[in-house]
Amino acid sequence: MKNHLVNNRTVKSPLCKFKPKPSLLAFFVLLATSLSSSLVYAECIVPQTDKKYDHVDCLEEGLAPVEINDKWGFIDKTGKEVIPLKYDIVGDFSDGLALVDLNAKWGFINKTGKVVIPLKYNYVDDFVEGLAWVKLNDKGGFINKKGKVVIPLKYDHATNFSEGFARVELNDKWGFIDKTGKVVIPLKYNYADNFSDGLAWVHLKGKEGFKKGFINKTGQEFVLVKCDYSGAFSEGLSSISLNGKEGFIDKTGKVVIPLKYDDVNDFSEGLAWVKLNGKGGFIDKTGKEIIPLKYDSAYNFDNGLADVKLNGKWIKIDKQGKRVE
Repeated sequence: MKNHLVNNRTVKSPLCKFKPKPSLLAFFVLLATSLSSSLVYAECIVPQTDKKYDHVDCLEEGLAPVEINDKWGFIDKTGKEVIPLKYDIVGDFSDGLALVDLNAKWGFINKTGKVVIPLKYNYVDDFVEGLAWVKLNDKGGFINKKGKVVIPLKYDHATNFSEGFARVELNDKWGFIDKTGKVVIPLKYNYADNFSDGLAWVHLKGKEGFKKGFINKTGQEFVLVKCDYSGAFSEGLSSISLNGKEGFIDKTGKVVIPLKYDDVNDFSEGLAWVKLNGKGGFIDKTGKEIIPLKYDSAYNFDNGLADVKLNGKWIKIDKQGKRVE
């Protein structure tokens, strides 16, 4: 079993669920199988090496995780082994640190392989916005890069900080804290997801059933239309799904792009990938089809260009859909 961690720890709610972006791991599975035509999110650069590893993963911050016989370490872009293969689990390097696990004890190493935060925790997550979630004896909190506990280990669950807030759970109730540990939105929700574009997806059970929608950073609630899944807000819009069809809402909860697609993804640089009847293309924020739905899969637009797959071949296009050599 592959024990290289990929960041995809979104908790799914039991009703109108949050729909996370596919993880990098999902991309590799997708690329290898070519059984679906979802959007591709990131380029993977795998270093070349003469040594035969069981697994070689993508370079992140100049180093790539490698594995032999269930032990993990790191090589650089030249294929040189720079951190010995001795760990049971490793994560990608992020902000100069990588989480590691050895004999069910977790901590962090730097790019030289030095242990900078002792392997003593039952679980750790990556550093995001300068803080990392850690858990010890069934309770969790946050540490800084020096290993100092800055938010006490008192919560049952949490996720990394996003836009200055972290969602935390205690006794089956979710809320939000800031980086000082102050509770800024009370722990009253049955489900909550991270803030994105200033809004967070929540569920609250009341006498009339579950109230589902988004809240802003003051805790003000926005009721959402009925749905099966919702995505995070990106560029002012969020994808939603109902009865197998997907579209977009704005921050008031109004459906601004009809739920008619088989699959959609977040807006990037003003365009969103959509798919219908097995073929995909790009629409703008008004729902206008800018690039025809004729492709099998695609990368997000980046600096005005996107890689798309057509008839089994990858080509590069601009925002008008013109092929770029």
